[in-house]
Amino acid sequence: MKKNIILTLLLLMVCQSIALGENKTEKWRVFELTLKGPSKGNPFTDNQLRGIFINSKDTVSVAGFYDGKGIYKLRFMPSREGKWTYRTYSNVKTLNGQKGSFICIAPEQNNHGPVVVKDSMHFAYADGARYCPFGTTCYAWAHQRKSLIDQTIKTLSAGYFNKIRMCIFPKSYDWNHNEPLYYPFEGSAPTNWDYTRLNPDYFRNMESCIKRLDSLGIEADLIVFHPYDRWGFSKMDRKTDDLYIHYIIARFAAYKNVWWSMANEYDFMPAKKLDDWNHYLEMFATNDPYNHLRSIHNGSIIFDHKNKNITHVSLQREETNEAYKYLRMYHKPVSYDECRYEGNINWSWGDLTGEEMTDKFWRGVVNGAYVGHGETILTENPVRFGKDSDDELWWSKGGVLRGYSPARIKFLKQIIESAPGDLMPATITASWMPYHAMSYKSDFYLIYFNRDQPRSQILNLPKDKNYHIDLIDAWGMTIIPLNGTYSGESLVQLPGKPFTSLRIVKQM
Repeated sequence: MKKNIILTLLLLMVCQSIALGENKTEKWRVFELTLKGPSKGNPFTDNQLRGIFINSKDTVSVAGFYDGKGIYKLRFMPSREGKWTYRTYSNVKTLNGQKGSFICIAPEQNNHGPVVVKDSMHFAYADGARYCPFGTTCYAWAHQRKSLIDQTIKTLSAGYFNKIRMCIFPKSYDWNHNEPLYYPFEGSAPTNWDYTRLNPDYFRNMESCIKRLDSLGIEADLIVFHPYDRWGFSKMDRKTDDLYIHYIIARFAAYKNVWWSMANEYDFMPAKKLDDWNHYLEMFATNDPYNHLRSIHNGSIIFDHKNKNITHVSLQREETNEAYKYLRMYHKPVSYDECRYEGNINWSWGDLTGEEMTDKFWRGVVNGAYVGHGETILTENPVRFGKDSDDELWWSKGGVLRGYSPARIKFLKQIIESAPGDLMPATITASWMPYHAMSYKSDFYLIYFNRDQPRSQILNLPKDKNYHIDLIDAWGMTIIPLNGTYSGESLVQLPGKPFTSLRIVKQM
């Protein structure tokens, strides 16, 4: 009865607000307030804007930003339904003291909110729905021509991945020597920049890409700094870094699918010291009102992920089967964001076969980690063209996927998402060899036999339960139900080929 009364009151409040013409914003979507203000002087450094958003239980402070041509904006992501009121605070008279309200309405079915850490080794959406990241790396796709950006979005719409690592700054490296569409600061290339004036067009393009990813259910893992640079952005001083960080938090943090990665290969940036990275982590933890996920990616030296401001472990390591070592060490979710790439280039980190990439995903997942994909496949002869090729590699510019692993990764993703709950590493003794597996309580097991080729295995299953077993071909992407039920010590016949997996489900 009490619940019905509350729902009735809420409905009346919403109806009343509609009658009054009050704005509505979906829970975990973006409420945006646009204000007109001065464009003289330097609005990026001279003028401050902040909004305080209040409902009956929450008070949230949000930084505003200058969007060019005398336009100032405040973006806010409400996490509670009902009426929110706001007031602006600014050192500029015309921006100060603006008041208003809006109604936060219930989220639509496909809106689960931002991703958070769950139970130290898992992720989940804010509404409690499971989220298992299956990511890809596509560093500079947002800085390419519009037709190529559109092609990347079309490729991602096939559902291979639900997370993408992407650089905020443009990238200069092999197979990525073109100039970006825009530059992040006012000035001229290559290095003549006014670091006190950001370029709204640049960041407007980035947020367009973030929103398009969100429409596909894809998390945007934004790389804040990286070493692959010919414009000087990797060597900015602390004051400029702080201005930039405050600006991207103000612009991007209200989008629910944003993650923050402090760096790609932080240890390959000699201009930045350990104190800088700790400072950046503290800045995001302190200034992001929504506490989005935070990580830092390594080259050779793994960062100390015990840092309280790091939410999850981001690794560049190829031994994905060693995941549990990092789970025990850091007690945080582990993501192998870079474990080499499927490709045919002349660098060892980009010459995996599709089979090897697929195997790394399965090994990582059944050992309790999450794994990231990348693709560096040249259509031209890699020996002839090498790093000077104008080929558009997925890893650098996006476009189309040419490899064999994405479809297999999607197949694994569907298997993991079909599990009854969050999977934990478990070891089932299979004959004389302990193969790694994942389990949900004693109700569900997923065993992967690596690239071995066993013809039969003995499984020591719980004796008091009956199980159904599916034979999975991870490469052929087939699932074949085995006849009969299994319990206790059970002999299972296998096909004697690599990429074999077993899904074991308790019968009700």
